[in-house]
Amino acid sequence: MLVLSVFLALLAALANAAASVLQRRAAATERVAPSGRRFSWLTHLLHRPVWMWGSAMLVFSGIFQAGALATGPLAVVQPVMATELLFTLVVGSVLFHRRPDTRAWWAFLAMVLGLAVFLALIHPSTGTTRVPVHRWVATGAVLLVLMVLLIVLATRLPSSPRATVLGTATAFGFSATAALMKDAVARLSDGLVALLTAWQTYAVGVVGLCSFLLLQMALRAGTLVASQPALTLGDSLMSLVLGAVLFDEHLRLGLLIIPELGALALVGAGSFQLARTPEVSGGDHGDVW
Repeated sequence: MLVLSVFLALLAALANAAASVLQRRAAATERVAPSGRRFSWLTHLLHRPVWMWGSAMLVFSGIFQAGALATGPLAVVQPVMATELLFTLVVGSVLFHRRPDTRAWWAFLAMVLGLAVFLALIHPSTGTTRVPVHRWVATGAVLLVLMVLLIVLATRLPSSPRATVLGTATAFGFSATAALMKDAVARLSDGLVALLTAWQTYAVGVVGLCSFLLLQMALRAGTLVASQPALTLGDSLMSLVLGAVLFDEHLRLGLLIIPELGALALVGAGSFQLARTPEVSGGDHGDVW
């Protein structure tokens, strides 16, 4: 089941990568309407075919991710989803007809190695599949406060730091969405009616939509280099926390935390370098998105 979970998570990451390439390209070329109304850019994006195709790919990603979360721990699925950036390199190379250079491949290997070592060391175990309501109330309140504080902080920062902070808030939102999805999918064992009447099912839509809008804001705030490492590491780390707190997934820590953090640093360094490549960023010098 763990192998199936990882496979489905990889498919979800691939679909996310395709969506990312298409939507970032649309968002980068869109400009605020002359009226200057806030969020008017979003209305324009809805009329762009490229952006809509990217949104369609997110639907497939959600289906694969739901399957992955139903068959494996949250602490495994979300870190594996970090391979989205690796797939973005491949998809971007095909779309922009560019061959990745040596630095891109070294960054690729750094991310793969760091992720493999991290998962091997932390070795998350499968916990419970359903979360008591009181855990959601406490954890959700803390997450909401953290995300609001990050968004408020972002409004006071210049472009690149703002993109990083918004990327972190987005990562927290995506990890919460994944946790809610895992809890909701578990209701399927009680039948389709149980899934459709569970509050977690609708919370996935609300939190997911808010996180999606945050992602668009992060992409517009600064370069991909500024936001992507925060998205990658923030989602992985918060998912580990939520897996342990909500689903009782056990992690190997202790003295292993030092090499585990080193492996995560390798993932972050690879993510930073990959975000600078034209195949991922969509620009000639990696500074367009």
